[in-house]
Amino acid sequence: MKILITGGAGFIGSTIANACLDEGIEPIILDNLSTGRREFTAGRAFYQGDIADADLIDRIFREHPDIHATIGCAARIVVPESVADPLGYYHTNITKGLALVEHLLRNGCHRLVFSSSAAIYDSGQDITETAPLKPMSPYARTKAAFEGALEDITGGTDLRVITLRYFNPIGADPKQRSGLQTTKPTHALGVMIDRYRAGEPFPVTGTDWPTRDGSGIRDYVHVWDLAAAHIAAVRRFDAVAPASGPHYMPINLGSGTGTTVFELIAAFEEVTGEPLAHHLTDARPGDNSGAYPNIDRARDLLGWAPAHTLQEGISDALAWNTIRDTVLKDE
Repeated sequence: MKILITGGAGFIGSTIANACLDEGIEPIILDNLSTGRREFTAGRAFYQGDIADADLIDRIFREHPDIHATIGCAARIVVPESVADPLGYYHTNITKGLALVEHLLRNGCHRLVFSSSAAIYDSGQDITETAPLKPMSPYARTKAAFEGALEDITGGTDLRVITLRYFNPIGADPKQRSGLQTTKPTHALGVMIDRYRAGEPFPVTGTDWPTRDGSGIRDYVHVWDLAAAHIAAVRRFDAVAPASGPHYMPINLGSGTGTTVFELIAAFEEVTGEPLAHHLTDARPGDNSGAYPNIDRARDLLGWAPAHTLQEGISDALAWNTIRDTVLKDE
């Protein structure tokens, strides 16, 4: 089986490609390397270019006519950047995404697994796929808008879509073939690792939220578990989104329980065997108590549940942080 992975040189896409190789699936990688890394494409078919490039997409399908499905990971994903450059985010995540769909349909590829985001939901706990959407950033709104477009397109074409919604991927390929490529992560665990390495205290922003222990709650899922879910979606595609319908199926991925900031600190200390210096601060403007999704649909339709613990995600992230600069040769 061959799978086209757009954005396949990025953190999520490269991990999915690694998992594909381990599963006997041949990944075909398309990435413009704007944030992806060439090092993550070694040993697999790689096409450097844009998802909106019609000639390039046609060439990929001409050279690989037996592609079974596409996994769509190509997107811009940094929330603060989306606030500063909303036009760029709409252009990349929606305009170019729609161009890709057009090129896929023209080439007879009707199966799309879209790597989406649970940031399209409002804050809350145990959020199901039928919960109302309330994206709070230009990034999240592009994801919600593109999902809406995909649902409409499946109603009038042969396109079928499984969209996977998740919050914060952590960890790295357990074999350390790939991991987070950026040196300045903005998610809590990335900041925690940076502060730990620098010997600086980690800030806990807000301690009176309506959660288990008063700290904010977020959802973390090991990137290797995310890769397994994408592969499960490909393998079960025709059962989950059959030609007879439904043609559009959103599925949440996550821990199913969420993790508070204090729980993340405790897990980090368990992994390192050292106390993590931290200090309590007021909540930041715009913060909320946080959210995590219900994953019953993933269990029922994909036979998927997270197999890796929070501690394993932290351990793999720390291991990757140690070797990153030997794997990726930054200019």
